[in-house]
Amino acid sequence: MQRKKWLKPASDRIPIHLGATRGAKPLDTMVVGGIPTARVTRKELAELMLRDCGAARAGSLAHPRVVIASNGSVIARYHGDGEFRQLVTQADIVDADGAPLVIASRWLTNRPLPERVATTDLIHDCAALAAKNGIRFFFLGGKPGVAEQAAERLTRQYPQLRVVGCCQGYFGEGDEEAIRRSITDAGTDILWLGLGSPAQERLATRWQAKLAGLAWIRTCGGLFDHVAGNVPRAPIWMQGAGLEWLHRMRQEPRRLGPRYLSTNPIAAFHLLTKTRA
Repeated sequence: MQRKKWLKPASDRIPIHLGATRGAKPLDTMVVGGIPTARVTRKELAELMLRDCGAARAGSLAHPRVVIASNGSVIARYHGDGEFRQLVTQADIVDADGAPLVIASRWLTNRPLPERVATTDLIHDCAALAAKNGIRFFFLGGKPGVAEQAAERLTRQYPQLRVVGCCQGYFGEGDEEAIRRSITDAGTDILWLGLGSPAQERLATRWQAKLAGLAWIRTCGGLFDHVAGNVPRAPIWMQGAGLEWLHRMRQEPRRLGPRYLSTNPIAAFHLLTKTRA
């Protein structure tokens, strides 16, 4: 089978240049909706990715960091599901992928979150740095063909980006060892894991100790559909006003309507009562 033009070989390496990010301060955190959340910008998080890739390649990162995103749905599930709460607590980094989280932090604290770290935007910050520094991505998740579409579209935007593998998200436990082997054999630095919550957090935690050599396992929900162009983003004004959930509900009312109508009031309660610097 002919190799996809965007599927760059792992042996084609570019040194990671860490000079711009050496000496950076560790991430500060605050509690948002009850969840310890990184007070970080997208640029800072992408630079941390770069540093961690250097550490992983140098052998000083024992296992990949699990990096997950918090939003209203995550906050609601965190307070209602003990298993999920433990998964979130075990994650190495939780960032704020939800404008309501930023708004609540501004209303209720004097040291708020600096900005929303939307995963659909963060992927571009990370891809730009990855393309310059030879960092290798692997996309796992989505319906058959979607991860490949996302990789092809992203590498058109960032021609030097190395996406060293893709795999759809419909697999069984018996397939996991082979998938992990393909991830590590490809020389992956960052695994983007888009299985939906809580499956992706559960798998990331289970795989963390089995993917030595990687820098990050980044959970990303429906990111591949967005990057592939299958699901358009909300207008900028809706994103800024914390109403992207409403845009998504209008796109998929049967699937997302019941979820948002049940989780949004719960999330709002916890944002108002459990947010502190």
